[in-house]
Amino acid sequence: MRSYIIRRFFISLPLLVMISFLTFVLVNLSPLDPAEVVLHAQGVPTITDELIAETKGTLGMNQPFVIRYLNWFVSCLQFDFGHSYVTGKPVWSLLGPALFNTLKLTLVSVMAIIATSVVLGVICALREGKVLDNSVRGISFFLTSMPSYWLSAIMVWYFSVKLDLLPTSGMESFKSYVLPVIVTTINFAGVYFRIIRSSMINNLNEDYVLYGRACGLPERKITLHMVRNSLQVAITVFGMAIPIILGSTVVVENIFAWPGLGTLSVKAILTRDFPIIQAYVLVLAVTFVLFNTLSDILNAAMNPKLRKDL
Repeated sequence: MRSYIIRRFFISLPLLVMISFLTFVLVNLSPLDPAEVVLHAQGVPTITDELIAETKGTLGMNQPFVIRYLNWFVSCLQFDFGHSYVTGKPVWSLLGPALFNTLKLTLVSVMAIIATSVVLGVICALREGKVLDNSVRGISFFLTSMPSYWLSAIMVWYFSVKLDLLPTSGMESFKSYVLPVIVTTINFAGVYFRIIRSSMINNLNEDYVLYGRACGLPERKITLHMVRNSLQVAITVFGMAIPIILGSTVVVENIFAWPGLGTLSVKAILTRDFPIIQAYVLVLAVTFVLFNTLSDILNAAMNPKLRKDL
């Protein structure tokens, strides 16, 4: 198992380097001159060619592209993503707290999504084709098709404005988690529970279920075995749920004024704060790769046959 983990991480390294290069290239392909963006952010009234050239020299933008990329890449390995063009503060001092706030919201949401998906998936599979199964699938399809911004607005109007039960914004108490988590769970659990349901239905037709019932095993014990085998299929899906939710909280965070990555990234895009945009894209991309690697390792730990495929 140790050799599999080492091989899997070594395979991920070239992908991480490629992601960092593409991130640097895409931001530098912007038609806006970063030096002009810096001068505008500093409130310089008149921008001349001399000022632009001086700013480029100060920020090292007049160096060859490869040198700039290598310097940036080495700095990123030390969690130094440069300084914000707008505030002048180190990017990590802004990105770190925002990432921590988004992770808190994401982890609570993922736990709610997993619990909801497993419960609904098992119940619907055990009652396949019946009224409960059809009703749950129909309702989940309707709720999942709702845009998150519209669903968030309805939640705020009903629970915060009309009933005055929950806060509309911020993260001052545990109540602040309720509405964002509900919206995120509705958006994702409706998709993930179908995977559990489909896997459970496939397991119902396996020979070990028939043999277990023929041997007189309790139905509860057979169901637990089916749930365990079904979760093996869903590990990759649930493992990727964290980076997917991490990158899709932009709308929810902005509606509920959650001080996370989504709010920070929107502000950076509106103000053309390139270093923050670069760091945001890089962090999300690296998160996707790392969680994909971890889900593969978990699958290999549960199914030894997968270790021979690498």
